[in-house]
Amino acid sequence: MKQIKNGILRDIKRILLVVSGAVLMSVNINTFVHMAGLLPGGFTGVTLLLQEIIDTYAGIKVPFSVFYLIFNLVPAAVCYKVVGRKFTVYSCVMVVLSGILTDVIPGLDVTNDVLLCSVFGGIVNGCAVSLCLFADATSGGTDFIAIYAAEKTGRSVWNYIFAGNCLVLASAGILFGWDKALYSIIFQFVSTQILNTLYKRYGKTTLLIVTEKTDEVYEQIKELTNHDATLFTGKGCYKGAERKMLYTVVSAEEARKLCRRIHTVDESAFINVLSTKDLYGKFFRRPND
Repeated sequence: MKQIKNGILRDIKRILLVVSGAVLMSVNINTFVHMAGLLPGGFTGVTLLLQEIIDTYAGIKVPFSVFYLIFNLVPAAVCYKVVGRKFTVYSCVMVVLSGILTDVIPGLDVTNDVLLCSVFGGIVNGCAVSLCLFADATSGGTDFIAIYAAEKTGRSVWNYIFAGNCLVLASAGILFGWDKALYSIIFQFVSTQILNTLYKRYGKTTLLIVTEKTDEVYEQIKELTNHDATLFTGKGCYKGAERKMLYTVVSAEEARKLCRRIHTVDESAFINVLSTKDLYGKFFRRPND
């Protein structure tokens, strides 16, 4: 019964995060992106680029949601089979909702300065995408590709996605002028850095834990992260007493929570937290549902 209740609460939390991300992204597009004439990266940028091309050369205004939904069909189908079903369903909710809201929600009159729109629009965009990622979903488009690649490689690939987006923006520069294209690259760069800062699922952290309560601490590691640990026995140089140290590598998003858990069972535990750049060997990562 408790497990069912926790599952329902988690689904409600995911829905709220996805809806918040959709609203934030829609407001951002109509406030900062449209105001400055920017082109974000990914399928959002491609959609806006096609809208601009058709409007400029054919005089036809196509709703944002039409192209945006079409572009997301194939990557959504791939992720449904490979990454996870719930993951894809929540992502599709985000795609549909953000597409519709972008056509409905009016923009806010904040600033006409293109540089400010590029910087703060990138910040808001990064936060909107992060909300979706916290819900174990994506904002669609190239985020589908990024999560698929990250699941296969175990590495964060946002910087590679940024490089690909720059190619799309270069195309926009050729067609509509380089000023807006270069400002759009600033927008995308800021957004990518926000993502790298906030979303830590594919980062890895090494913990060196000096504790006398090794069994209790290990149980916390295993329960929270499903990772193992290695026990080392040494000698403290100051008092010459025997010391025990647990060595483990966990997901970067789990590290802070785990440290708090450890200090609940051993307030005097000494924990050294190290960022792990590369890791070779088996590493457990919780699958997307």
